[in-house]
Amino acid sequence: MAKIPVTLTIAGSDSGGGAGIQADLKTFAALGAHGTVALTAITAQNTEGVYAIQDVELKIIEKQLDVVIDDIGVDAAKTGMLHRKEVIKLVAEKVRVHNLPLVVDPVMVSKSGSRLLMKEAEDALKELLLPVATVVTPNAVEAEVLSGIRVRNVKDMEKVAKVIAKFGPKAVVVKGGHVDTGNQVVDLLYTDEEFTRFIGKKINTKNTHGTGCVFSAAITVELARRKSVKEAVKTAKEFIGRAVEYGLPLGKGHGPVNPTAWMQIPAEKYHVIDNLSRAVELIEANHEVANLIPEVQSNIAMALPKLYLGGVGDVAAIPGRIIKLKNRPQASEAPAFGASSHLARILLTVMEEDPRKRGLMNIKYSEEVIETCKKLGYTISSFDRKEEPKELKEREGGTLPWGIRLAIKKVGFVPDIIYDLGDVGKEPMVRVFGEDAVDVAHKVVKIANAIVR
Repeated sequence: MAKIPVTLTIAGSDSGGGAGIQADLKTFAALGAHGTVALTAITAQNTEGVYAIQDVELKIIEKQLDVVIDDIGVDAAKTGMLHRKEVIKLVAEKVRVHNLPLVVDPVMVSKSGSRLLMKEAEDALKELLLPVATVVTPNAVEAEVLSGIRVRNVKDMEKVAKVIAKFGPKAVVVKGGHVDTGNQVVDLLYTDEEFTRFIGKKINTKNTHGTGCVFSAAITVELARRKSVKEAVKTAKEFIGRAVEYGLPLGKGHGPVNPTAWMQIPAEKYHVIDNLSRAVELIEANHEVANLIPEVQSNIAMALPKLYLGGVGDVAAIPGRIIKLKNRPQASEAPAFGASSHLARILLTVMEEDPRKRGLMNIKYSEEVIETCKKLGYTISSFDRKEEPKELKEREGGTLPWGIRLAIKKVGFVPDIIYDLGDVGKEPMVRVFGEDAVDVAHKVVKIANAIVR
């Protein structure tokens, strides 16, 4: 069996869970490494600020390092909040003795402005820790402190990277989140006297707490896998981009980034496809559903959870729809994301009102279907396409979101059923909603069976 990479974070604890060892361990796990810890300080903090700091005794920090390294072993380590020069000296000694690949995140000041590195410890950081570092990852503000040069643009980032490299690290990554580079974020790697730019899109969000911790932790995992520095930074750039894009809107201040998005999104996509597949099996096993397929055919869709729902491409459905074949319902193909922009736009609208309603299927309209739904106890609403404002009717894809919002507004919540009576060239339609595709399929099967009975 291939050895699981073991990573070590030497950092403080964030009681709010957004930065520090909490962010590091989430990142390690998301990237498939086993994370270990040497805790340096306990902080009382949340999204708004740091309210108290208690240093861990030096002998306890040393003992944490010794027992982990001696028993489990460490493939790569990273530092975060070290706070005191004594801790910096200790960590530098251990790294040198054990020859550990080390990523230094020079944590100096929290996002809220609280000092996390004592002023008198800055020289120790430069003189003791940077010389044993594999990579150091300052943001623009930290780079200014380490170099004494103001950072306003990418050229300045190049200057400070060269200055910081003189302290001895093998590689310097100057992060550009604080630098005005338009709608992009440029991170600059300097190693072997060569610059490499890593460019990502700028995301307009306040949920950025823990950005530096997560980025440096991702580099640490890749170094533990024996990847090159350039490869490690490339993966970390992609990783932090996703973590920021799907940051968590928690608290009153800067919400945390979301390192688990790296594995949650693929997992959620698998769950959606699996759920749709089971829904299709249920529909195809109940031949009566064929009687509910309209002229334009049926389709069934399911969306990713609201946190990860960015657009129509995050909704899966059946390419080619569900057809009636020899009086049986039959899915044309296996479910796939982006297969129905029509149903996707409806679900995007519905989930603005109720994020729990992630499933949808369209079936044919008849008075019998509506009466059956009432008898089954389903909540029902409707809209009239003829009432649609002219400017919306002329806009491609504008009708259904308008109608769905109107139907929801009538009852004050997202009902099980929303129908309309059609218009010129538009077939009347019933739409069945549920918490997922299987939930929707069960409702449709009940409707079909009730009508037969």
